[in-house]
Amino acid sequence: MSGGDAFLLGLFREELSNHSAVLTEGLLTLERGGGSPQAIEPLMRAAHSIKGAARVVDLDAIVSMAHVMEDILVAAGGGGLKMDAVGTDLLLGALDWMVGAVETDDEALFGWMTDHADEAAQWVDRLGQYFTDSKASKAPSVESSKAPPPVPLVTVAVLSKGLEDTPQPEHSVPAPEPSDPPIRIAAETLSQILAFSADLLLESRRLENLCRGLQPLKRLQRHLKTQLQSQSDGSLLEQGLHEQWEVMEQHDASLQHLSSRMNFLADRLHNLALHGRMRPFSEGIQGFPRLVRDLARQLEKSVELDIEGAQTLIDRDILTRLDAPINHLLRNALDHGLETAEERKASGKAAAGQLRLSARHRSGRLLIAISDDGRGIDADMLRLKIVQKGLVTEAMAEAVSDAELFDFLFLPGLTTRDAVSEISGRGVGLDVVQSMVHASGGAIKVSSKPGLGTRFELLLPVTRSVMRTLRVTIAGQAFALPLSRIDRAERLDGRCVECLEGLYYFAAAEGNVALVSARRLLGLAEEDREGHQGVLALVLFSAEGRQYAMEVEQLVGETDLVVRPLDRRLGKVPHINAVALDAEGYPVLILDVEDLIRSADRLSGQVQRPKRRSPLTAIQKILRILVVDDSLTVREVERKLLENGGYEVAIAVDGVDGWNQLIEQTFDLVVTDVDMPRMNGIELVTRIRAEPRLEALPIIIVSYKDREEDRQRGMQAGADAYLTKSSFHDAGLIEAVRDLIGAGRPS
Repeated sequence: MSGGDAFLLGLFREELSNHSAVLTEGLLTLERGGGSPQAIEPLMRAAHSIKGAARVVDLDAIVSMAHVMEDILVAAGGGGLKMDAVGTDLLLGALDWMVGAVETDDEALFGWMTDHADEAAQWVDRLGQYFTDSKASKAPSVESSKAPPPVPLVTVAVLSKGLEDTPQPEHSVPAPEPSDPPIRIAAETLSQILAFSADLLLESRRLENLCRGLQPLKRLQRHLKTQLQSQSDGSLLEQGLHEQWEVMEQHDASLQHLSSRMNFLADRLHNLALHGRMRPFSEGIQGFPRLVRDLARQLEKSVELDIEGAQTLIDRDILTRLDAPINHLLRNALDHGLETAEERKASGKAAAGQLRLSARHRSGRLLIAISDDGRGIDADMLRLKIVQKGLVTEAMAEAVSDAELFDFLFLPGLTTRDAVSEISGRGVGLDVVQSMVHASGGAIKVSSKPGLGTRFELLLPVTRSVMRTLRVTIAGQAFALPLSRIDRAERLDGRCVECLEGLYYFAAAEGNVALVSARRLLGLAEEDREGHQGVLALVLFSAEGRQYAMEVEQLVGETDLVVRPLDRRLGKVPHINAVALDAEGYPVLILDVEDLIRSADRLSGQVQRPKRRSPLTAIQKILRILVVDDSLTVREVERKLLENGGYEVAIAVDGVDGWNQLIEQTFDLVVTDVDMPRMNGIELVTRIRAEPRLEALPIIIVSYKDREEDRQRGMQAGADAYLTKSSFHDAGLIEAVRDLIGAGRPS
């Protein structure tokens, strides 16, 4: 394929994506009765444009499908055909087929289209039959269209509006033409422009500081001039000093003007570059109205989806990361939260459930909310589940507040559903949502009232490039914490701190809060002092019902920092998430709150605290195992198996993370996957065997690859055992671990 053909195909894919979004939104509007000619006209243009663009790149099958789609829409616009659920399903299905077809690689695309020509022809026939039947009777034949029958209960109303936007007419499908033609620019190029603009902004601030640094010199010269004037009368020295003063004044004025101008231009450039990365919320949620409609029909529920803040600007990276979490939460709301029409009527509610998705800026941060007016979370059932899983005792479950209780929903494998469906109920989802939100520098919280509904709030930075932070000082060094990941900062009288079994804590409104030293968490030298004296500066953060107060030396204040990612070659640096430079050009390390919580857990012993044992078992060594796998699900399965077997488990998300933990900590065995980003399992095993301190460390590889050559490759690298995930079972892993390091400590 020539370079020109590949370029045209790339343009066609982009054009098809844009037009399919217009068609999807418009078809959903038509289905609920918004069939005015003004609403259908953009859809006709979109289908016509797809047909013309497909003809240019010689995709005849798509030309034929788009042609029939255009005929149907023209008939609907002229009043000769009324779109219903059957027609909507057919047109959306045809769109899905076209979009899926062009995802094939350029070289294989035309061969794929030839192989699937019969499939395309069937779509054309079904669309044509629907068109013919609808024009004849305005009541399409269900059998001939081969589409599922419409479910009367299902009505999805999408009310897209901004919180601060001008309301649009109820049934309009806007297709505004941009005032300036858009141009395509690689995301990496835009990121580099933003990075350079941030450098320029920093240098302008340093120039400003340099100008301020000249002020003491001017004051000294002024003082010297005054002294000379009092001791001499028109001497050459005084005259020379006066001329020098005038020259300095001129240069100082020019320098001040240059500094002010550079600051202004640098600010504008940085703001423009930052704005270039911002996209409206609507661009990231185009597929959700379709998702809600299809799931509502599948579940036979009546749902109205209300989207607010569609024009709220969000960093493109964060917008991309939001897709999966919002998808999870919408599915959960449809399946778990909203009742059927009959159940809602019986409880005095409207038949149609209300599902709301909103985005807005709040206090310099982005707030995404997903709420429903369904049955709410059954707190009693959740308490029962966490007790059954052995997470807490019955007494503890009764003592915790609902807010603390809801934090358990984010634990892997926890679900309040007894029945498992394709949509939800497997206990996999909310933990993934939380991980994704935390990876974006945000936090998530849930609130619910029985019979009234549930609300999830995602609090995120507006952009990953500039982060709102809390500046602190620890051991004389500057650090910062993402404001979205901390609960609050406060000062506390040291006399309020108490000690129990070696653990420090203090009483707060939400209960006892564990106190940990930032120096100790980061492995820095401890201060030589007795107890907690004077006023303590504290930063409070929490996760899954556990709250900690980290003691720092000084609370500097809130500030916006231009964030720089750490060099990939460093791997995962413990407790550090990123780096920034302050106005003077000095580095500020941004702390990773998730790492801090894990370290605080280890220090306070609040996670997996061992039960009381007999003196004989108490002296048995705790065997530690490091599990290295990039799959969250696999990591959690292996962790639970090993912990149930009496082992202490740490986890790493890839080979680099695993290697960093091996360097810092001591383990008795490593369980690793093979295919992982940054450093795969074979490379990790090879590096372990090359390190004198670790060369005798037992290693088990667990992989989906079960070919003999894969097994040989792993064993030759230095693994002691090779298990396959396809035949993975509880006994196999535990037996292999016992063979290598012995049995775990009994519970």
